[in-house]
Amino acid sequence: MISIDGAEGEGGGQVLRNALALSLVTGQPFRISNIRGKREKPGLMRQHLTAVEAACAIGQAECDGAAIGARELVFRPGAVRAGTYRFAVGTAGSTGLVLQTILMPLLRADGPSQLVLEGGTHNMAAPPFDFIARSFLPILNRMGPRVEARLVRHGFYPRGGGRIEVDIEPAPLARIECMERGALRRVCATALFAGLPFEIADREIGAARKVLDWPEDAFGVRQLPPELGPGNVLLLEAEFERVTEIVTGFGRLGVPAERLAKRASQRMAGYLACPAFAGPYLADQLLLPFALAGGGAFTTVRPSQHSRTAADVIALFTGLRFTFAQQSDGTHLVSA
Repeated sequence: MISIDGAEGEGGGQVLRNALALSLVTGQPFRISNIRGKREKPGLMRQHLTAVEAACAIGQAECDGAAIGARELVFRPGAVRAGTYRFAVGTAGSTGLVLQTILMPLLRADGPSQLVLEGGTHNMAAPPFDFIARSFLPILNRMGPRVEARLVRHGFYPRGGGRIEVDIEPAPLARIECMERGALRRVCATALFAGLPFEIADREIGAARKVLDWPEDAFGVRQLPPELGPGNVLLLEAEFERVTEIVTGFGRLGVPAERLAKRASQRMAGYLACPAFAGPYLADQLLLPFALAGGGAFTTVRPSQHSRTAADVIALFTGLRFTFAQQSDGTHLVSA
């Protein structure tokens, strides 16, 4: 049985999610202690427990110790079965992070699957739906499978209530290399808001304009039905021939709209000034499918602690090791 210290590396929920996915794919059981050991509130929260329950459901697995607040559990995988599944986080916990846990195993299942995931779709410390659908899934689909995601209803913190639907057509994952973005096709900055004053979104767009030298028609505001709120998110999107980068600023109490927009815009400007294929969050997401394809390569900006920790967990289950090598142009080559 593989033993994992959940406080090692970045010490968050990603360690558990990747372990669950890899356990289901490889058939190896694991024990994890110190779950989310470096977080302010360690242990399983609602979204992490939902991820464990989802892994058990699709993989006929046994799990000892799974409960809210638990800091240790033992997971014994079974055979992954295709099917139609519905998982509700019950809070604004991320639907995207639950999907991250079960997507790779379902790509190894014996048939297509359909998922309904309910909870948060645009919340802090998690990839928003737009990133999953337009940044990550197009790269995954290049590797062989066909995965389509639909946003049925937005879900913001703290209300939640969002819904996404995902169709999965499994196929063997092919090794690919992602080294160049290609030509820039489109840029877009959109401030979404629900149940909040219009001027918050308008101020965000105004601040983004000061940082990003984009055409006037690239900036816009979108008002969602007030019953979905309160909620606010700024989405900055740069679509290239071979990859789309999405940078997100999440509205929250105590953070002025201008500061939120400036930070997000500076992150996007930094990505655009660098020739790397993947931004830091896409780099995190690519490691697992690349590992299950037997390797691959991509360039990224400076690797995050999340990425390095994910690579360590992957090595525990597969023996495959990624290297992170800085290049002369300032990018990093990630390869295995």
